[in-house]
Amino acid sequence: MTVTKKDLMDHLADTTGLKVRESKQLVEGFFDTIRETLASGEEVQLSGFGRFNILDKRSRPGRNPKTGESVEIAARRVVTFTASHSFKLQCNPDLAGSRPANI
Repeated sequence: MTVTKKDLMDHLADTTGLKVRESKQLVEGFFDTIRETLASGEEVQLSGFGRFNILDKRSRPGRNPKTGESVEIAARRVVTFTASHSFKLQCNPDLAGSRPANI
């Protein structure tokens, strides 16, 4: 099952008593803040969920797999996500004993 922004808006409206229009503004504002923060080069960390980062990838040589022609892959910025340990455990309880002890 895929969760959409509309699903989040409806769930928020149902569980908090907000009007659908208000929940839409809240969800849109939340994602706008994340986008703006990442675009400015800052990290977004959501405790208990994970961390979003921007990585700057430099240009590099590549090859068109269909034609074999050499091409330059342009420099770009990509968003990465790292799940928090508690989120990973929630998704995969078998990992509970796999965390190394701090010494």
